[in-house]
Formats: sequence, C-alpha cells, structure tokens
Amino acid sequence: MDKFTRRGFLWLSGVGIVTPYISISANAAAQSELITPLTNFDPSRFRFDTSRSPEEVFSLSIASGDPSPTGVILWTRIDPRVWAAGENLSFEVALDPEFKQGLIQGMVEGNNIQPDRDYTVKIDLDGRLSPNRSYYYRFIYRNTASRIGRCRTLPQATESVSRMKFAVVTCQDFKNGYYGAFSHLAQESDVDFVIHLGDFIYETGSDTSEGGVPFPDRQIVLPSGQSAAIGLTDYRHLYRTYRADPFLQHALERYTWINIWDDHETANDSYWDYARDTLGAPDHPLANDAARLRQLKLDSQRAWTEYLPARVTINNQATHPHQYLQIYRKFRFGNLLELFMTDQRTYRSSHPCGEGRFVDRYASPGCGKQSDSNRTMLGRTQRDWLVQGVIGSNALWKVWGNEVFQAPLRLTQTARSVYINLDSWDGYTDERSYIARQFKQAAVRNLIVLTGDLHTSLASLLKINYTIDPLNILQSNMVGVEFMTPAVTSANLGQFFDIPGLSLDFSELAVKLTNPHIRFFDSSHWGYSTVEFNNQHCEYTVFDIDKAENNASARKRVRKRLRVPLNNIKIIES
Repeated sequence: MDKFTRRGFLWLSGVGIVTPYISISANAAAQSELITPLTNFDPSRFRFDTSRSPEEVFSLSIASGDPSPTGVILWTRIDPRVWAAGENLSFEVALDPEFKQGLIQGMVEGNNIQPDRDYTVKIDLDGRLSPNRSYYYRFIYRNTASRIGRCRTLPQATESVSRMKFAVVTCQDFKNGYYGAFSHLAQESDVDFVIHLGDFIYETGSDTSEGGVPFPDRQIVLPSGQSAAIGLTDYRHLYRTYRADPFLQHALERYTWINIWDDHETANDSYWDYARDTLGAPDHPLANDAARLRQLKLDSQRAWTEYLPARVTINNQATHPHQYLQIYRKFRFGNLLELFMTDQRTYRSSHPCGEGRFVDRYASPGCGKQSDSNRTMLGRTQRDWLVQGVIGSNALWKVWGNEVFQAPLRLTQTARSVYINLDSWDGYTDERSYIARQFKQAAVRNLIVLTGDLHTSLASLLKINYTIDPLNILQSNMVGVEFMTPAVTSANLGQFFDIPGLSLDFSELAVKLTNPHIRFFDSSHWGYSTVEFNNQHCEYTVFDIDKAENNASARKRVRKRLRVPLNNIKIIES
C-alpha cells in the first residue's frame, strides 16, 4: 500500500465542527482534479465483511448536511460497544451507489474518535466535489461498512437553475408518535434537499403519570432521572434515542439536510434573559439557577453540533453561549433562490407579558410590551444580517427559514380576542414590522417564509399592517407569503389547548374569520410538506401521514396544494 498522502488533510479548529481527515486516494491530484472519477481506484484498501450488519458499528447510521457548491458535511457515530482506541475510520465517496466510480477515499485517524465527542464524526468535504450533483458515500470501521448514503452539492451561485424542491419538516416529538412521515419522505423521488426548522429533539423525558404515555414503546427515561434534560449527558441520550429510529435514519441517509434549532433542543419557550445574562427557561427545573442555565445552553449547543451535520461557527474557548456558537447562515441555489436560516432562540428577549401564568404566553389578551422597540426576536446583529442579505440578494426567490409563526394569530374567546401564542412573532411586533418595512422599501420580490413550531399546516399573506385591507388586495401593504409545515408527531393546537374552561375554535373558518391574511389552516393532521421553486411559481404541498402507524407504509395523502405566482403576492389553489 502506498504511504498516506496528507495533501488532502483538513483541519478546522474547534471540537464539534469537523473531524480532521487524511485523503488517501491513489489519485493524489489537486483538488480540482478530484472531481473526476479515479482511474486507478483501489477498493482493496477498504475491504469489509459483507455479512456483517452495519448496525453492529454504525447503530445511528449516517447523514449529510449543509451543502456547498463543492462539498457537504458527512456524519456518523461509532457505537461505543465496538469502539477501539486508536482504530482508524475509513470513508469513501463515489459517483454511483455500487462504488464502481470511486472519487474520494479518506481516513479519520483513531485518535480523533473519542468519548469526549460521544464517538461522533463530522467530515467537511468542501472543496472536494463538483457543483449541483449527487454523490454516494459510506464509512468503514473494523471490517464493517455503514449503509450507503446519498448527498448532494449546491449549484454555483451564478448557475442557471430552473427548479429546486425541498421537503420541510419540524417538531418530531419521539414520545408522541411514530415516524411514518420520514419513511415516506425517504421514498420521495424528486426532493433535492431537506429543511428542518427545529425541534429535532424534545428536551423532556416521558410523563409516566396516568394517561401520560400515549405510545408506551416510545418512552424516554433521561439518565439524570429528571423530567427535562439538565446537562450534556441527557441531551446526548435524547439525540441517540431519536436517531436510532429506522425511518428517520432512512431519510437522513437519502438527503442532505439543512438544520436549524428551535426551543426544544434546549428548553421549552426558551429565550435569553438579558437581566441575568443567562438562558431563560420558564418551565425548566433549573429555571431559577442562572449559572446552571448558562451551562445548560452551552451543553445543548454542544450536543447539537455533535449530532447534526452543520457547517457553523464555533469557539471552544468561549464560556458564554453567544460567543460559543453561531448557527444562522445562508445557502445559495444558483440564480433561482437564496435560503436564509435564522436562530430565533439564542438572542431573543423574554416574553412580553411574563412567563408565570399560562395566559402570559398562550391565549393571552396581550400587553403593551409586545410592541416595545427594545425587544427583539433575532438580536440586532442577526436581524441586520437577514435584512441586508435578503435585500442584497439577486436570486429570483428569497426564502427565510423561520422557526416560529410570522403573521398574527388571534381568536375570539367569550367575546374577547386573544393571541394564541406570544412565543411567536406576535410577542415581538416592533421587530416584525421593522423587517417588513425594510423589505418593502427595498422592493424585495418573491419572498417566501418557511415556518414550523405551531404543529399546524398554514398559508398566510405577510403584511406591513395587518389591521387594514381585510380583503387582501393592497399589494403595497404586502411583503411575501408564509408557508408553515405540520409537525411530524407533536401535539396539535386542539390537544395543546384542551384545558377546562378554555374554549377556542381552531376550525379553518374560525381562524380565517379572525385572521383574514391566513388563507389556509389545518391543525388536525401530521406529516411534512414540500416546497418547489421554479421560474413560474412556488408550489407548497402538505402531506398528511398517520403518526399512529408504526410501519413504512403508514397512510399518506395530500392535504393541500397551493401556489404563489412569480412576482405576485397571492396564494392560489394548485
């Protein structure tokens, strides 16, 4: 065997970003030449026993994320039961699933696979692949090969692209249902990438009180024994539990994902408590311990970087969460669209009307602080990054990956109007209005906002002023369209607000009467959505998948299909 060449050696500082690797391809050409198939590919260097099950070593399988025009992040984890200190991990990338057209052979040295990363490995192939095409990859460890994954790179920013289709998912509470949605997603034939808008995990263990375990075989007991994660060990346990699901694994293997987080990756309805300079977590067992809450945020950040393949900015020397990790980032898909993924939990202010009572955040009459100009959802630095990026983009479609509902949502309860959720943008109306005005003044066109969090399928017109134009005819008052994807499994609004003495009508008719900017509403089903962009329109399709069926062919049906025409802010039936 030839000596290893370190020509392909890659190192990015910081535990949790990427793992250094050595390129040991027989072809030691320059990176620009690595985009062509190797003529002297030597599979004997990566022999493995085909009779061995991938699950013996790669019990959480593999994944790819954060595409660039010339690479992706590859991810896997070595099962600690078979981990051997110093044992090297090999990986291969090919143009075909049979690996007859080999492209890259690489190796992660064993001393870079350690318990302090929970045996996870992340490899950045940026600069190694060609734009706008699919590849196949696998890992090999101790004579065992992983399953084969498929990944895809972005087009070049200047490339002419006529179509791009995304699956959009969110809110996958493991304890609250089965992942038939991911089984169906893995079978989609024309999806290019997956966008995950947060709540990849839920920080809570199972409620074992009477009636608290709707799916007994999906129970989770945290290592700490607490009701919610209180540290890194608990968060890692949650990621391992979720990623052990075979349907989720299949979807992760098939597509390159773009992930952002929401609150449950840390704590319910979390924010930044600027007065105490710590995490705000009103429902958490550590709610009153400022020092432990700050560490809790750091622990949740670290677990996220270990278990999700994302190309993010991290500073391991930092002791403050705001300096430790930055995850908001953007992706360019040729001349067709640009995607901006924002972080709406790390920098946001506290809830406007308090956190102590249910009606402070939910079914709330509201309060004056909702429109306080000193309050923020994004933080000024991120807000300016988003506004300037969208305004400066020359892509045909501008897309915002936004975790919580943008438009207002009010309902009438016993002759009074209440805000359904002040944890959404309804609690941060000054910043919402500022962003909308900036977009309108700059004549931003073809803005689509993709949203999760509310466990609902929804389509809404985005406006500057929601108190005027109930007929939605003033284009001068509109800035774009919002599409919300349903939860994979998490409780819908009717279940969440099933409280004695609280009567709210979540029918589509009732919601649209109070909120005329909302053109479609359904909080009775679960699943995922797809959003396709082309040169004529954006098309949003909602799929309803029965979360009570634990099989690969769980019932699936199209719930709704809507379109937004190019250069026209309106929502029409497709």
